[in-house]
Amino acid sequence: MTASGKIVSGVRTFAADVTEGFLEITHNSFALIGLAVAFIIIALTARPDLRQAGEERLMGWLQARQVEMLGMPIEPEASERATAANPKDLPKEQAAVAFWLSKKYRVAPEPLSVLVAEAYEIGTRAKIDPTLILAIMAIESSFNPFAESAVGAQGLMQVMTRVHTDKYQSFGGHFAAFDPVSNLRVGVKVLQECIARAGSVEGGLRYYVGAANMPDDGGYAAKVMAEHFRLRQVANGRAIPFTPPSLSTQAPAQSIPAAAPPAEPRAAADKVALLSGL
Repeated sequence: MTASGKIVSGVRTFAADVTEGFLEITHNSFALIGLAVAFIIIALTARPDLRQAGEERLMGWLQARQVEMLGMPIEPEASERATAANPKDLPKEQAAVAFWLSKKYRVAPEPLSVLVAEAYEIGTRAKIDPTLILAIMAIESSFNPFAESAVGAQGLMQVMTRVHTDKYQSFGGHFAAFDPVSNLRVGVKVLQECIARAGSVEGGLRYYVGAANMPDDGGYAAKVMAEHFRLRQVANGRAIPFTPPSLSTQAPAQSIPAAAPPAEPRAAADKVALLSGL
């Protein structure tokens, strides 16, 4: 064999040895990796607490990375806290009421859908027309769940939280006054007691607004009953026109009155559910 042939043969032998060694090392490495993975799986199966801790750390790391990228906190379960639903999933009558109220009071139909459905459900249990419940919410707060009057009536149905604190205990405490559904349920309970005490819906509304012993309720009961009548017509499929409340953000022209205006009488809506005996 010539010298060049010996060199070529030596190179081939060297390459073959290197390839064989690489394959053997790779094979052994894969075997070790497989054993390690199997050991980890067995350990995690035997120790669920370790698996949970690992998953929590991994999720924490991923969320931290996402926060760094987006520049804001991440809450994957935030949508579950939202009081909202698809109005198209409601029965026809309830959907019509929800869309009508949404347009009139310029409130999103999704949260209104939850309130309408709840009003119909609790109204059936309490034997109160659900459109009456919705009419009270409309007149009291225009469906603002964070509304508060000058005398402390709070939430959708403007219940006096400090008077009816005991009714909120089943919902976790007085802060539930600002949870729309909790406020609705407590408000209906107060309304039910007011109607039972007065013996009629109109009389119950006077009790509800705290004007039972006053000569005038400021037109409160009439406003509620008028809105209740309109909602009943909407629920029955009638097309009822409306004038949305003014929500203009432009400041009115400044004017200087010739004399100070007389003090307005205390609004009846500011005295909602003042009956401490209920």
